[in-house]
Amino acid sequence: MSVADSLVSLAADIRACRVCVENTAAGRRLPHRPRPVVVPSATARILIAGQAPGTMVHATGLPFNDASGDCLRAWLGVSRDEFYDPEKFAIVPMGFCFPGQDAKGGDLPPRRECAPAWRSRLLALMPQIELVLAIGLYAHSWHLGPLRRASLTQTVMDWREIHGATSVPKVLPLPHPSWRNSGWIKKNPWFETELLPFLRSEISSRIT
Repeated sequence: MSVADSLVSLAADIRACRVCVENTAAGRRLPHRPRPVVVPSATARILIAGQAPGTMVHATGLPFNDASGDCLRAWLGVSRDEFYDPEKFAIVPMGFCFPGQDAKGGDLPPRRECAPAWRSRLLALMPQIELVLAIGLYAHSWHLGPLRRASLTQTVMDWREIHGATSVPKVLPLPHPSWRNSGWIKKNPWFETELLPFLRSEISSRIT
């Protein structure tokens, strides 16, 4: 079986996954039906590693199909069509299913059982990936390991060192493109003036 065929087969297994409702060892069961959302690719050179689907993504099955996706696409400098082209971007969040909400209405963290069950196997079938956009604390932890700093701010602030310290794939740490982080962006103007131009250059060189 070719790598591409293996990737298609694994993606089908992921979309049929029910571990978060069948396995109680990791804690509370998923409070709704599973709907894994993932866009693997045998050709894309960029991997977007987010957190987990939100309510709108769960409803539509389309990753980043919400206001945070609009913000992320603006950061990357790409159109909606470019973003959803699997020839250009693979999208593999830390948790594939919407994890539910807490008592205050905020999204819960990605399910703990998801990444150990699938992530290493999936990434091993995408050796062509040259750049990982690690979005948020959970993606930072998985993709950066000891390169992750003590806080999200420090991790993203040290993006030059992290990008330089990683080989193939390169990794760029990003905050989550949520409206909740608008205050963080205002407090850290270097994000828009320094990191985003570099990010857009890295993206453009790999999708054109």
